[in-house]
Amino acid sequence: MEIDPRRLRILHEVARRGGVMKAAEALHLTPSAVSQQLAQLEREVGLALLDRSQRRISLTPAGRVLSAYGERIEEQLSEARDELNRFTERLSGPVTIAAFPTVIRHLLVPALRVLAERHPRIVPVIHEVYGSDALQELRLGAVDLVVTERDMSTPAPSLPSMTRHRLYDDEYRIVAPPTLDRIPADVGELADLPWVAGVPFQACGAALERLSQLHGFEPRRTHIISEFPPVLSLVAAGHGVAIVPSLALLDFPRGEVVVTGIHGVGSRRIEALTRVSRTRSGEPDPVQAVVIEVLREAAEELTERVAVLSASLEAH
Repeated sequence: MEIDPRRLRILHEVARRGGVMKAAEALHLTPSAVSQQLAQLEREVGLALLDRSQRRISLTPAGRVLSAYGERIEEQLSEARDELNRFTERLSGPVTIAAFPTVIRHLLVPALRVLAERHPRIVPVIHEVYGSDALQELRLGAVDLVVTERDMSTPAPSLPSMTRHRLYDDEYRIVAPPTLDRIPADVGELADLPWVAGVPFQACGAALERLSQLHGFEPRRTHIISEFPPVLSLVAAGHGVAIVPSLALLDFPRGEVVVTGIHGVGSRRIEALTRVSRTRSGEPDPVQAVVIEVLREAAEELTERVAVLSASLEAH
């Protein structure tokens, strides 16, 4: 049985208006067109939907059932129109984004150029806030969207009031000073070397902890640094080896550090977090949605750049 939902709408209007003439006027159709559509609907369902035995046309029991479905369809279409109108109207105004430096430089800056071209009425506001502070800002409504990182070997923490949006998986690389007598070729050669280690609660800190546990050594954490430029500077100056994400290598001059050939260290996931939407669709706010879209496009463009750079820096 094929039922044309447009005919259900006509049936519902006949029931609501109390007759074909008034329904035709409301729908901007001729009475003849309304009658033809109703007759076709009766043929589709194989049942009489209008009781034509009385002077005033009324619906049969089957007609009332279908009319109720027509009313639901009309309500859903009205909601869809309202959401689309809100989407169009809300593609303007400020959107506050919390992020950390590497992402600001390599994802947000390129994404904001595209955002300005497509949606010039959206005004992005960037806050350099990350970790638990950024999540608190999001909960309180001080920011609209948080770009965050997490080591992919650990389960994603439960954040019931937030929605995750995957942006980019950033592979870890182990970097070493070019002055080392022998550039490490496997994890076993790292055990006795000093480390420029990441902060424990950040992704690279978690990666070093996981790597050392997996291979049974205790890393000698000579320095503990949270930002990647000073990490790479210390490595370049010969103060140790380090785990850094591939994106961090885009900021550093070639030849200053050596990217070892050690793979399988894992990766961090960069994702956007938004507050759980109250809309029926569950989708993020329209402005947030277009920001996430341009961030994903910027992430796709990064993939090839990172692959080329890593290959050129890797020790052979």
